[in-house]
Amino acid sequence: MEKEIISSRQFMIITLLFSIGTAILIIPATIANAAKQDAWIAAIIGVAISFLLVKLYISLGKRTPSLTFIEANEKILGRFLGKFTAVGFILLTFLSSGELLYFIGIFMKTEVMPETPTMAFALLFSIIIVYAAFLGIEVFARSAEILFPFFILIFIVFAVCITPQISFDNVQPILETPKKFLLYSIIRFMSIFSFPLVVLLMLFPSVVNVQKSAQKGFYIGTLIGGIVLIILITLCILVLGPANTASRTFPSYALAQRISIGNFLQRIEIIMAGMWIVSIYIRTFMYFYASVIGVAQLCKIQDHRPLILPFGLLMIGLSQIIHPNIVHSNVYNNEIWPIFSAIFTVILPLTLLIIAKIRKIDGNSQGENSNENQTNNNNQAQQDSETKNKNSNKQSDSKDEAQNENKLENASEPQTKNEDDGKSDQDTSEH
Repeated sequence: MEKEIISSRQFMIITLLFSIGTAILIIPATIANAAKQDAWIAAIIGVAISFLLVKLYISLGKRTPSLTFIEANEKILGRFLGKFTAVGFILLTFLSSGELLYFIGIFMKTEVMPETPTMAFALLFSIIIVYAAFLGIEVFARSAEILFPFFILIFIVFAVCITPQISFDNVQPILETPKKFLLYSIIRFMSIFSFPLVVLLMLFPSVVNVQKSAQKGFYIGTLIGGIVLIILITLCILVLGPANTASRTFPSYALAQRISIGNFLQRIEIIMAGMWIVSIYIRTFMYFYASVIGVAQLCKIQDHRPLILPFGLLMIGLSQIIHPNIVHSNVYNNEIWPIFSAIFTVILPLTLLIIAKIRKIDGNSQGENSNENQTNNNNQAQQDSETKNKNSNKQSDSKDEAQNENKLENASEPQTKNEDDGKSDQDTSEH
């Protein structure tokens, strides 16, 4: 199967939308529950610390530039231990893809279509994910590139329309939250925002055409995604208040319901649902794609497409049993998910980077060796071509000399014939 390649710009857009993901709906309530009116401060600190994680992922990706995260586990840790950690990572991504389908179903049933079962939404959305995985990462990157302008436009309209209802009294007093709860909020924020970015190592840098530009895109996409979430959390605190934000399951959707301009422009909260569907589509696909590609690479299967449909059906079934209710989902995201995800998104990449340095596994040196070999091959090819040209020139010169000798011989033959004719005439005259 041919290797698929995406551009660094497409990778930046995927990073931006992937970092937002489900956070656009659930993260304001998650961190406002502990940080109260200082939730926006926790978000700013969380985005700043997230750049250290991005630096970690980039450093690890540069060690194995031609391998995915699953293949890097086996190369750095060895065949047995690498497969063990890769299986844990695949379980994390596959469980997360099923959980996101659960979020889609529960949100649509709770806020948009109460009489429709969650199974219907999970089935319809999974069809999109499975079809996108079948078409490949290049088509998915193009779709993200098309959806990105609509996402930014909707977000700007949403932010502008909600500003008349801002009340700065809701953020006072500032920095009243104890440091313990503020730290807890930062960890929760990062567990949803930046911890999942390790999944992008399935694309970076092995699938991106320009690696240096992709590194900048990694930082820029994370920064813009963090700014979007900071603005959203700040608006929720300023408009709804910290208590109301913490008590709601989807506070950003409730925020969009408050939009009312001149008693004419109302009930446009579905635009928030549109933004969330775009971002959760990107994140769900990446989780599902990482699971399918990871299993294919773990089992040495060249073509991953036969695995897409079975995994899609398993994902639908998992979405119906992963959480019995929304309370269980909230407890899982607040208490279990930060610890569970940190094992494979922070501890594992850091361990891989340390071991790679100890074992001196460096993609740059491999690239330099390959470049040296390529230059040596080019020089050898040039020498061969020069020798061939010299031989051909020698052959052409010898051919020219032979042709000249033949011409001289042909020119001398008539003279000898004339001399012979003259002698014969003299003989006949004497007789």
